[in-house]
Amino acid sequence: MSSSDESSGGGATTAEQKKYKGVRCRKWGKWVSEIRVPGTQDRLWLGSYSTVEAAAVAHDVASYCLRGPSSYNNLNFPATLPVGVRTDMSPLSVQKAASDAGMAVDAQFVMNQTQQQHTRSSTSSSSIDSWSRDESKNVMNENNVNDGCFGVWEGRMMSSHELEQREEALNISVEDYL
Repeated sequence: MSSSDESSGGGATTAEQKKYKGVRCRKWGKWVSEIRVPGTQDRLWLGSYSTVEAAAVAHDVASYCLRGPSSYNNLNFPATLPVGVRTDMSPLSVQKAASDAGMAVDAQFVMNQTQQQHTRSSTSSSSIDSWSRDESKNVMNENNVNDGCFGVWEGRMMSSHELEQREEALNISVEDYL
């Protein structure tokens, strides 16, 4: 599977988009990911995401869980593989782990967008003095526990300890939305 129709997702334009393994874009703009279960003809649905990076991370987690360390060089973001990912999981457990990882990336994207919008609106308001603006930014930064999740989108790589802390801080699943 490849992302042949890259019309939206993550706020980037088509020219900026990159093709990731196991990811494709629906015509309405959502990014989806699925993977073939080794040794069978079954496909494992990994979910639908707002950003291409989230779908790619979900595919990476599933690929590593299903195929083991031999898949490491074929991952989209090998350095961002969550700590503690196991290779002895059932397909249903792999699906949940991959979905959790992808949703964490999507949640981080939404949090960053919200923070950027809040910062823009607070700095453009002429009725707010500079002290209030600085104070509102501090509050947003204190509340944004997961800033920089998975590191790649912040332009730096995180240590495995930082990734483990981020994983514990933001662990959501599909069931949270049902």
